[in-house]
Amino acid sequence: QVQLGESGGGLVQAGGSLRLSCAASGRAFRGYAMGWFRQVPGKERAFVAAISAGGMRTVYADSVKGRFTISRDNAKNTVYLQMNTLKPEDTAVYYCAGGPIMTMTQKEFPYWGQGTQVTVSS
Repeated sequence: QVQLGESGGGLVQAGGSLRLSCAASGRAFRGYAMGWFRQVPGKERAFVAAISAGGMRTVYADSVKGRFTISRDNAKNTVYLQMNTLKPEDTAVYYCAGGPIMTMTQKEFPYWGQGTQVTVSS
């Protein structure tokens, strides 16, 4: 089992950058694919990015391609989401998730963090 905790959210102006971190407990982290999702009030949670267990494969939502980068450091049990050129529409609660396969489907991720708020002002 894996426990996840996000950090790094906050308020930033449009065009700015933030880096989110997700720290995981347990050695099982190294065997899990990791993903980032986001949710705004009244909408379903949406896929942002995912990375394979070894970190060699990544996939992104079209809305963040070229602006966001997912990475992981298995020695530190941490996955990151570097967010550049932020837009007001990126405002959301961001969640990290862990699971056995790399996928864009949230139901395939059994482990979730508590979320961190990202607010982008115009």
